[in-house]
Amino acid sequence: MKYQLIRFIVTLFIIITSGSVRGSTEACNANDLEGLMGFKNGIQMDTSGRLATWVGHNCCQWEGVVCENATSRVSEINLAGFISTGDDLSQTQMKGLLSPSITLLTSLKVLDLGGLAGLSGTIPQTVGVHLQNLQKLRLYGNNLTGPVPESIGELSNLQELALHENGLSGSIPSTLGSLKNLKRLLLYTNHFSGIMPDSLGNLTSLEELDVHGNSLTGHIPDRIGQMQALEKLDLSNNLLSGNIPASLTNLTAISLLYVDTNLLEGNIPFPSRSGEMPYLKFLRLHSNHLNGNIPSSFGYLVSLQRVSLSNNKLEGEIPSSLSNLQSLTELYLSDNFLSGQIPKSIGQLSELIMFNISNNLIEGPLPQEMSSLQNVQTLDLSFNHLNLSSIPEWLANMPSLSRIYLAGSGIRGRIPDFLQTADSPIQELDLSMNYLSGAIPSWIGTLDQLYLLNLSRNSLDSNIPDSISNLNDLGVLDLHSNKLTGSVNRVFEAQGVSGGSLTYIDLSDNNFSSGIEDIGVGGQRDIQFLNLSHNILRGRLPSSIGSLKSIQSLDLSFNDLASNLPEILANLTSLERLKLQKNHFTGNIPSGFLNLRNLKELNLSDNSLEGEIPEGKPLIDFPETSYSGNKGLCGRPLVPCKT
Repeated sequence: MKYQLIRFIVTLFIIITSGSVRGSTEACNANDLEGLMGFKNGIQMDTSGRLATWVGHNCCQWEGVVCENATSRVSEINLAGFISTGDDLSQTQMKGLLSPSITLLTSLKVLDLGGLAGLSGTIPQTVGVHLQNLQKLRLYGNNLTGPVPESIGELSNLQELALHENGLSGSIPSTLGSLKNLKRLLLYTNHFSGIMPDSLGNLTSLEELDVHGNSLTGHIPDRIGQMQALEKLDLSNNLLSGNIPASLTNLTAISLLYVDTNLLEGNIPFPSRSGEMPYLKFLRLHSNHLNGNIPSSFGYLVSLQRVSLSNNKLEGEIPSSLSNLQSLTELYLSDNFLSGQIPKSIGQLSELIMFNISNNLIEGPLPQEMSSLQNVQTLDLSFNHLNLSSIPEWLANMPSLSRIYLAGSGIRGRIPDFLQTADSPIQELDLSMNYLSGAIPSWIGTLDQLYLLNLSRNSLDSNIPDSISNLNDLGVLDLHSNKLTGSVNRVFEAQGVSGGSLTYIDLSDNNFSSGIEDIGVGGQRDIQFLNLSHNILRGRLPSSIGSLKSIQSLDLSFNDLASNLPEILANLTSLERLKLQKNHFTGNIPSGFLNLRNLKELNLSDNSLEGEIPEGKPLIDFPETSYSGNKGLCGRPLVPCKT
């Protein structure tokens, strides 16, 4: 009744102000004008200002509205949230409800309201009944809720349906299988549940199907192989089960396949002969429950460029037939139960850039043929049964290798000097959880492009070399759980005019005894994570610690620090985690700690603090264990203070 009243008022307004619009060549069709005004009235805020141009009766001149010359009927509404102005791309917002009056524009071919962020409501139930001419429906990136109307299946001319990144729910309508002209179906990142309708196999013109990030269950439809035009298939991050249907091997034109992050089970079916998937370029099956071997026929998918089978239950050896994939640039096989050795034929993958087989049961030795991988930039062999004893010297001769991950590989002895003269500048080096001993070499400071250095969980001793302060690009430094001694000051020293790049520092579980006074000095102002716990650091916390404005986690527990808690700590408003237990801090808890609104974890236990815990959030929200072992403390959540 309310909708009919609004329609009557709008129609009456048009008649009064302009007479009969049917005879006017400049005025809108009455239904079109009513539909547009109904949409505008449902919007409370438009940051783009486009709706401000929607005045008068000639809607064909309004911004975002396109009309057909012959009929003067509105054929397109283009109000996408992303607006390009020259080289810049900005996002605008419309806040309000999607009015059902939009279905009055019966000549619409394009309705683009994507990426407006604040548009809410539901998709009109009659959208398929009235908008028979619609070719593109883009409502993505909004706050729409409710189901997808069954009537959408009546939009026989629809070529693109983009409803992704909303809060839509319910099941995927089986009527979508009637959209014979549909080329793109994007339903990802919603709350869809239930099974994928078998009728989707009727979409023989479909080039892209993306439903990842939902709660879909059941099997992948067997008829999915009938989508002969499919180029991209993304079913990831759902709750799908069962085998990948054998019909997938009949997708003769597919060029991008995503089936990752589900609960799929069973073996991976692949073509038994060459040519069944000649155009397949991207294959992603990771984060499923797939089992069995990687079939040797995998090598027949000769157009593959990127392959990810990670995080499944695959077993057996890596097939040597992978050498046929001459276009392969990325190969992810991590987090499975693969065994045996890396096949020598892997060295024939001349285009390979990324190779990751971490967290498997692969055995050594490494084939020297891998040194032929001239384009490999990242090599991750971590956490296998390699038992390397030493790092192969040919690794340093690979001309493009800049990221080396050999964690948990059984490496013994000292860090080899040949890494200093590697053919490609090392940017990331992870040798953690091995049996390395001796000192961190002074030449480490010559690796001027080093961003990540992880030498944790070894038996390294001596001081941190002075040269480490030369690493201007170093962002991640992890040396925890070694036998390092001396001062931590080199880490916090100024790194020239650059100001330093360190965001993550973990020096915990060592034998450092000094350098605490240098925290926050020099150029290290962007540290987000700092862990110096379980050392023998002494002295006071310096006031310069207040310069760590970006820090989110600070752990100085299990040391010999003694002093009052500096008031300056209250300035670290980004802190989410503060651990100072098992030290010798004295005095009161500064009232400024009430400013630490983002604090989610606090431990001040086992010190010599006294006085009343400042009353208020977040301090009163932490458990007693956060304050226990301080005999002089009182107040919530401990016992009340004596008056």
